[in-house]
Amino acid sequence: MTYTIALGLFLIAGLCGTWRLLVGPGLADRIMALDVTLMSLMGAITVHAASRNDTTYLILLVVIAIIGFTATLAASKFLEHDGTALPATEEASS
Repeated sequence: MTYTIALGLFLIAGLCGTWRLLVGPGLADRIMALDVTLMSLMGAITVHAASRNDTTYLILLVVIAIIGFTATLAASKFLEHDGTALPATEEASS
């Protein structure tokens, strides 16, 4: 019963994250939505593994965590250098 409720809540969180990922107004919103979606997926996999008393999915959790962290880091570096600092650099040189 508890596992079903937890999976349902993770499903709702994942759907909300996916919705924001698809219609988010900005890139930063979409990056955060991707994090929410991946965390919801990881939580659902964890609950499923705990309900089956099985540890075979734990390597999948590690892979998803590494991919999510790397994607967030790359996207944040992209946001940092997306051209907002370019006009300030040109003004400083003239």
